[in-house]
Amino acid sequence: MKIAKLTILFVLGTLGILSVLGFMLLNQTDHSESLSDITIQQKWELPKDLNEISGIAWLNDETIASIQDEDGVIFIYDLKSNKVVDRIEFAGNGDYEGIAINGDNAYVMRSDGVIYEVLRFRESGKKISSFNTGFSSKNNVESLTYDAQNSSLIAAPKDRDQSDDFKGLYQIPLDSKMMNAQPSIKINMNDGAFKDYKKKKAYKTFSPSDVAIHPKTGEYYVLEGKNPKLVILDKDGTITKVHVLDKKIFEQPEGITFSPDGTLYISNEAGNKPANIMEVAFK
Repeated sequence: MKIAKLTILFVLGTLGILSVLGFMLLNQTDHSESLSDITIQQKWELPKDLNEISGIAWLNDETIASIQDEDGVIFIYDLKSNKVVDRIEFAGNGDYEGIAINGDNAYVMRSDGVIYEVLRFRESGKKISSFNTGFSSKNNVESLTYDAQNSSLIAAPKDRDQSDDFKGLYQIPLDSKMMNAQPSIKINMNDGAFKDYKKKKAYKTFSPSDVAIHPKTGEYYVLEGKNPKLVILDKDGTITKVHVLDKKIFEQPEGITFSPDGTLYISNEAGNKPANIMEVAFK
């Protein structure tokens, strides 16, 4: 009789343990899925020259212009042939973080707020100059994109802005090359969308590593590399979605761009895996 009771207790205990383990496994699966609302359509592993890839911009015919944060070189990467097809020098060593393309002209952001303008950048007679924005090294600027609707560049500080309560998207009109004193869009660090990512110091809640404008919707896609995530804002600057990016896949996302049809590309610096460019889509 005692043996029968012990057997029943053992079976019930085993079932209980299995139930708990099953519950824990289910929760882990659910958590993983919540971090995987973006799917990888294609991936291109990059050569070692682009281990520190820090910015990308769509060109045409399946080619992407890219920079890395040590050398003053624009790398032209061909997605069809899976290789760098051109290297364009524009400056010496420096911390280059963002790139934007307007037709035949390229613009590269240095982290201290200096922008290099490379007119006719793919021609032998290219013209190179630079100009200052209102940013400095304390802002640590990593983002740059071209706003065709307003014929301006757009950049955002990674670190501190005028106030610790927001990170602004600032317009830099190309006719004047003088950055607007106030941002056109403010990303509120105290927004409810950031409640799960709130830091003690508000300005550390979200640290933009690059920005792009969706060619169809006009939405702003702002990337963060430090704690990988993608924040989407509507034209008025309202946060509509925060996508947490799986760090096992997006080790350090530093660059973002769209093709004209709205296909999204994100680049990652090298970590445990080689640097890469990924074509991504939302589930």
